[in-house]
Amino acid sequence: MRVEVLGCDMSQRVALITGSGKRIGAATASLLLSEGWFVFLHVRNSLDEARTILQDFHDKHGVSPAAEILQADLNSDEEISSLIDTVLRHEIVENNGGLHALVHNASIYNSTDFEEVSLETLRLNNRIHIEVPFLLTQGLLPLLKSAQGCVIGMVDTSVGRAWNGLSHYTASKAGLRQLMINLAGDLAPEVRVNCVGPGAIVAAEWESEHFESVLQSVPLGRAGDVDDVAKAVQFLLDSPYLSGQIINVDGGWSIAP
Repeated sequence: MRVEVLGCDMSQRVALITGSGKRIGAATASLLLSEGWFVFLHVRNSLDEARTILQDFHDKHGVSPAAEILQADLNSDEEISSLIDTVLRHEIVENNGGLHALVHNASIYNSTDFEEVSLETLRLNNRIHIEVPFLLTQGLLPLLKSAQGCVIGMVDTSVGRAWNGLSHYTASKAGLRQLMINLAGDLAPEVRVNCVGPGAIVAAEWESEHFESVLQSVPLGRAGDVDDVAKAVQFLLDSPYLSGQIINVDGGWSIAP
């Protein structure tokens, strides 16, 4: 696993965000950095994008952000173990009372007709959306407990809806949702666990037509922004009496008829 470190202040809350090089993960990392957090930015391939986040922070604030880039393939047991070990042994968590936030943001998203979904694709979705959050939460639990930390799972608004070509994705995201809700009970009272469910925020290239049709059903009549999701994460982190909750950042789509 590859590691890159920038300056740190030994009086900070500490967060690990998976998949933080792009889109929602990047927005969340940027927001927490601006709020004075030390952030472990996990990436797989988006190393340049993560460096850009840190450079942008420096350009805006005139100082280096308190951050570390951790590069790891979450489909590798060895690299997950290395990622966990790096965080467990890091002086920043020791000097700041543990890990205050673990955000399970890493995700894969592609459309495939049900008849053509391979076992490999199904397993990969379950791996990234269920197994990895399970393993990271379990492996980092001592740090989360010592910091009275918060775990957040990035789910979506697919529950109760049928999405063509996304059975493998929606099933695994439903699994993540249930895992987080169950852990809210299992890990209380030391650790809080919540979910954020983005709605129409960022469209993939292949779903532009579907995305536009969804917007027609959104009561607010427009798409959201990655910063909207990041602010929901921040709200949950800053709300010590919230656990077992799901915030849908969807412009009211989840209540639309």
